[in-house]
Amino acid sequence: MTDSAAQLPPPRILVVANQKGGVGKTTTAINLGTALAAIGERVLIIDLDPQGNASTGLGVDRKSRASSTYDALIGERALAEIITPTSVPRLFLAPSTMDLLGVELEIAGDADRSHKLKNAIATYFSRADRADAVTYVLIDCPPSLNLLTINALAAGDAVLVPLQCEFFALEGLSQLLKTVDQVRRSLNPNLAIHGVVLTMYDPRNSFAGQVVADVRAFMGDKVYDTVIPRNVRVSEAPSHGKPVLLYDLKCSGSQAYLKLASEVIQREGRWRAA
Repeated sequence: MTDSAAQLPPPRILVVANQKGGVGKTTTAINLGTALAAIGERVLIIDLDPQGNASTGLGVDRKSRASSTYDALIGERALAEIITPTSVPRLFLAPSTMDLLGVELEIAGDADRSHKLKNAIATYFSRADRADAVTYVLIDCPPSLNLLTINALAAGDAVLVPLQCEFFALEGLSQLLKTVDQVRRSLNPNLAIHGVVLTMYDPRNSFAGQVVADVRAFMGDKVYDTVIPRNVRVSEAPSHGKPVLLYDLKCSGSQAYLKLASEVIQREGRWRAA
């Protein structure tokens, strides 16, 4: 590593993961990244989901994705070559394409198959020309515990778990925690749970309140104070290729993600001081 690269502190790498679909995972990656950028951080979102919804939600059209995280994982491109700026100042994206569907078969026989992403990230942040000075990396994972998700967990510092306020929430959370434990034992001993963010909360639904109480009882202070409400503006924003903070800053969803970003920063401060 060159002296100029070494002077910059490494970014914090947060893995946004849940093997259940429809829990607000990609929505959280997009809008937390936007909120962190809005309060002054420089953020890179790595789209590791073949569906590419994080890329679409940030306005990067599928036709314009000449290269993607697939190319970085198979070694065809360096991460620096695929990263693109977004319409949000200080927010960058490594986009996804459907090619990721076949990446497991291509790298399954490689000895470093679980560390492809970690190695690509390390190479990127060892560059001498680190003018981007990214402080946070958010990895948006597919809704399954496959080799892509394992790569993300092996590369990450901590896991941020979006959890929908629904009946099977705790069951899905338990499965993810077991996977994190396995990755910690075999691939990444420093991996931590950053926090659980409760999403799609509807205060009119009494059962949703019970889910919140149950998750807080199970996970304690690992659950963020901020709860993301069910909000139509959050649902509409991706179809316009915008994070909700650009689509409607004043809506309850936008304000919740800004609060979540502040809470993430506060937790980071406590960890760094520890």
